[in-house]
Amino acid sequence: MNSSLKLEPTSTQQKTYLVTGAAGFIGARFVESCHHRGIQLISVDEESLFLSRPEHRGLVFNPIIDRDRLIEWLRKDSSADRVTQVTPVIHAIIHLGAITDTRETRVDLLNQLNFGYSQSLWNYASERKIPFIYASSAATYGDGTLGFKDDESLTSKLRPLNLYGDSKLRFDLWALEQERNHNHPPHWAGFKFFNVYGYGELHKGFMASVVQHAFQEIKSTGKVTLFKSHKTGIADGFQKRDFIYVQDVIDVLHFALERPVPRGIYNLGTGQARTFIDLARAVFSALQVSEKFEFVDTPLNLREKYQYFTEAEMNRLRNEGYTQPFTTLEHGVNETIRLLKR
Repeated sequence: MNSSLKLEPTSTQQKTYLVTGAAGFIGARFVESCHHRGIQLISVDEESLFLSRPEHRGLVFNPIIDRDRLIEWLRKDSSADRVTQVTPVIHAIIHLGAITDTRETRVDLLNQLNFGYSQSLWNYASERKIPFIYASSAATYGDGTLGFKDDESLTSKLRPLNLYGDSKLRFDLWALEQERNHNHPPHWAGFKFFNVYGYGELHKGFMASVVQHAFQEIKSTGKVTLFKSHKTGIADGFQKRDFIYVQDVIDVLHFALERPVPRGIYNLGTGQARTFIDLARAVFSALQVSEKFEFVDTPLNLREKYQYFTEAEMNRLRNEGYTQPFTTLEHGVNETIRLLKR
């Protein structure tokens, strides 16, 4: 679990992906999917996280490289030690690692991990001609004034509501600028994740989806607490988001790698907004518990930055040839609860 990692030679058929954020929610599920597909991995994250999160029990992450040592490891002169040579064995970089807390206010940390780190990986992929997939965010759309269309000509006009969204937008803009300057990987795609939910979120705490929170709250108190609406015309609990099941996200990432998608920044949601009431009711139903709601004021520090509606326009991804239907909210919640109850 260090930068002296040695990679086994791979056959011409076997692929090797480097996955950052591998100990995170989506990253761990992507790792799991790669094992099912026979894809070899290099897992990148803080080393301690691979052992401290119970959701990862049974997953195989090896070989592992600590996040803080990755760039140095990638840049090591392969001619000095051919056993650690990277270029021939990395077939794609899937960059899912980032600070994802929308309440984060440390600009220097966001600059370092969400922007600078991403730049380093992009430049490496460009130099070595390695396909590059990265996680952007629907938080780049801000309050939705300009809609939720992944039209790249609108990217510079977007105004995120928080520093996290701003860090993701700045990298999107930088990636597009690099493409114009002919500094880009052979295939690349950024995906604006909407509200992803599924098994493996316990470690996220406050930032876990409402499905995770509702499961825990119903089990302990028999009720679900949701934010009140502070917007005229929207009832409590009727704020809407585009909730997407994590397996759908994983399927799209593999599609983008295998097709491959040539280039661009794409939405990744279902294209159908649902209310938080809908989501909570699906959890009650999956647990076979009578519905009981409580509504509380949205905290003041979040109130002015709260998204009341998100809904991905999915035409661009569909036009690339992705035809699979997205999992319904009810089915995705049922599957999540089934796994949480194990």
